[in-house]
Amino acid sequence: MFGSILTIGAMFGAITSGRIADFIGRKGAMRMSACFCIAGWLAVFFSRGPFSLDVGRILTGYGIGVFSYVVPIFIAEIAPKNLRGGLTTLNQLMIVTGSSTAFLIGSVITWRGLALTGLVPCIFLLVGLCFVPESPRWLAKVGLQKEFRVALQKLRGKDADVTREAAEIQVYLENLQALPQAKLLNLFESKYIRSVIIGVALMVFQQFGGINGIGFYASETFASAGLSSAKIGTIAYACIQIPITMLGAILMDKSGRRPLMMISSTGTFLGSFLAGTSFFLKGHGLLLEWVPILAIAGVLIYVSAFSIGMGAVPWVIMSEIFPINIKGIAGSLVVLVNWSGAWAVSFTFNFLMDWSSSGTFFVYSGFSVLTVLYVAKFVPETKGKTLEEIQKSINS
Repeated sequence: MFGSILTIGAMFGAITSGRIADFIGRKGAMRMSACFCIAGWLAVFFSRGPFSLDVGRILTGYGIGVFSYVVPIFIAEIAPKNLRGGLTTLNQLMIVTGSSTAFLIGSVITWRGLALTGLVPCIFLLVGLCFVPESPRWLAKVGLQKEFRVALQKLRGKDADVTREAAEIQVYLENLQALPQAKLLNLFESKYIRSVIIGVALMVFQQFGGINGIGFYASETFASAGLSSAKIGTIAYACIQIPITMLGAILMDKSGRRPLMMISSTGTFLGSFLAGTSFFLKGHGLLLEWVPILAIAGVLIYVSAFSIGMGAVPWVIMSEIFPINIKGIAGSLVVLVNWSGAWAVSFTFNFLMDWSSSGTFFVYSGFSVLTVLYVAKFVPETKGKTLEEIQKSINS
């Protein structure tokens, strides 16, 4: 429960993230999220019992739930179209870097000390936001025309000609002004339903591929497979994520979103299948000397494949496919689905492993196969298109 309660907080963050980002702006939402995370880490650090630990995890989870929606949206709205994929993937790289750093630091310091390290990025963010312009698209949407031009000019450089881009954004927003305020039922209208289905499906496939179960319980998985030092496996897990995610960021705007997801899902299938095979061999007393080798190889192949594509690309596509008038409510729905899946996987992982260790990984490998098939059939390519062009291609 303690392991999965963070994702429960993130669900509440997801529900409210869209409305918050639309009401107080992208920067305001990030400031608020940082404050929730700081409060959560302090509650963990000063805890004297399980209640304050759980409260701290929920508060931190809430902040993370809002972040997970606002940050990709903010990056997509400020980035030039040729850099949008790579910059959004850079967010995933920073997440992976933070996760890997926590894995490494957590193996040498106490959990209270580890909680204090969580304050550092929050404080850096609060200070850094003072020097970052607000999203020009949001400023234009709420009628702050002067601030809109200033922010866009600052983002593109003082000598850049932003006249054409500003005009395109204004025309797009003017077309949206005639539309009524979006409600949940509006997401099921024919002009939005394809975008919603794509966003929801990608988050389902991302989570039910098993990443949060494998990630949360990596050391336990290595130990149960018979690895002599589970800490070595955990450190390898932490170290491999960063360079592979960097490679994914480089490939994002070169190879395109769809090929990267299909290659990534093929890799997660292979990793899950190898890990499942190792537990199958262990359960039947076969080739026991190969069991720990296959387990660590499977998990490392899985996390490498996930990091290069499925970790970041669904968030990139989520930030690109929704029109701005439904971006708040649709984004909240998609992020809620993501964190609901994260909770389900992280909460059930140990129960599934007790049921069948090999079966658990074979189930995850099955979801990876379904991901490849779904992306190949239904997901459009968004590389190199403006947000407005993406809407035209989806609606056509």
